[in-house]
Amino acid sequence: MRGWSVLLLKTERMKEWVTDAPTFAVVGKINMGKSSVLSTLLEIDDDRLIRVSSTPGETTACQALPLIFDDREMIRFVDTPGFSRALEAMRAIQDLHGEGTPNLETIERFVEEQLEKREFEDEAMLLKPIIEGAGVLYVIDPSKPLRDAFVAEMEIIRWTGTPRMALLNEKADHPERTEEWRIRLGSYFNLVRTFNAHDARFEERRSLLKSLLAIDESNQSRIEETIRLIDGEWEQRREEGAEVVMEFLGKALKHRETEKIDEKEEELEHRKERAREALQKRYYSAIAKLEERTYRKLLKLYRHKLLKVEVAEGKFHGVDLSSEETWQKWGLSRSQLAIAGGLAGGAAGAAIDIGTAGLTHGLGTLFGALTGAGGAFFKGDSLPELKISAQGVRFDGQSHKALVLGPPESDNFAWILLDRVLHHYEEIVSRSHGRRDEGMIEGEGSGWVRRFSRDRRVIMQKWIQTQLKGAERSFDPEAFRELVKILQEVEAG
Repeated sequence: MRGWSVLLLKTERMKEWVTDAPTFAVVGKINMGKSSVLSTLLEIDDDRLIRVSSTPGETTACQALPLIFDDREMIRFVDTPGFSRALEAMRAIQDLHGEGTPNLETIERFVEEQLEKREFEDEAMLLKPIIEGAGVLYVIDPSKPLRDAFVAEMEIIRWTGTPRMALLNEKADHPERTEEWRIRLGSYFNLVRTFNAHDARFEERRSLLKSLLAIDESNQSRIEETIRLIDGEWEQRREEGAEVVMEFLGKALKHRETEKIDEKEEELEHRKERAREALQKRYYSAIAKLEERTYRKLLKLYRHKLLKVEVAEGKFHGVDLSSEETWQKWGLSRSQLAIAGGLAGGAAGAAIDIGTAGLTHGLGTLFGALTGAGGAFFKGDSLPELKISAQGVRFDGQSHKALVLGPPESDNFAWILLDRVLHHYEEIVSRSHGRRDEGMIEGEGSGWVRRFSRDRRVIMQKWIQTQLKGAERSFDPEAFRELVKILQEVEAG
């Protein structure tokens, strides 16, 4: 997949922090969430690239993180060490300047001296990209009380005269402090925005990037182009995600388990019963493995290294579709199944009517609708048992009898699978990269498919029926387009 990437650059490998790409230095006091903001914004949950920790001082040197599309640097962010002695540094700058308000020239002298003296090393390092021309993204945790040290930081940044935006990285509910911070920040910064680095979805990340346009018009065309590229790549990811989901459902609905038997054993019921139990266990284990591989592909697609998915073998075994509790939680309701099955069956019957040039007088449509609706209504709540039959199959080039098991009889089974995968997809796309806990997706959420429109259920039911009948290809243009729309709605929550 073509798209943006992030390249890590360190101070000792660079002569300058600012290139022809719009550059923004991310600054603030130690442990305000600067690295978390960058991790979320750039989709990096790898501590080897951006270290996120509650331990103060994890970022001890500047790190340049260019946003690159197809080998072209579009935007550069510089993660800086936090202010450690802002009040003392402010006084040192004032002493260096003398009478009046310090300016950029004074800040440049301060940085040059302190890189040698190392008395205010953190402040000198974080100011270096700024004096080279970088804009400022000032990160604040508004749950912290507004103290003099913060005012000193804001003064120093204001003296540089660079375009600047303040970012309230909200991690706690302190509305009174947030408003206090917003008022004070408004007098020092061109723009003030709120951003939750631990909970931001794609649209919020996109909105933050777009906000950078407001603080420096000279970068407008490059940032607008970057946003267009990000939008295009996200749409591409969504389409690839739809392909992954469709491939999984297609394989799961067509999956069969077989076991070779001797012809003399074919009529032995006890042999069939033992085989049924063994085959059923193998069947559900295979479905669980298909599901797990699907989630791993989605995690890779959305750049998650810390988030894991574990699907236990036999996860679907014992799901009682005749249980009222299950009907309230999973898949479609019986009436929804009947309507979807009826309309999907009617569409298939209509094709017969058209193919016979109307000689069936619409009976094909009627029969298809009645058959589809009736089958879905009466079988929709049947237990997820698997048909088992003796069939002729080939093993090692030879014809043999075999017991064949799968798929489940219940018409709701496919919708249960889809409900599960949509729940897991939502967990994946809504997971912030700024988090550093090794999360495990194992929830049992549901409810997506019941909110589908009637037309959407019909489109998906038609495709489901083709897969259950053993269609060679899982891909269908109409179902694919609908699934892409579904994923887009899931992303929006």
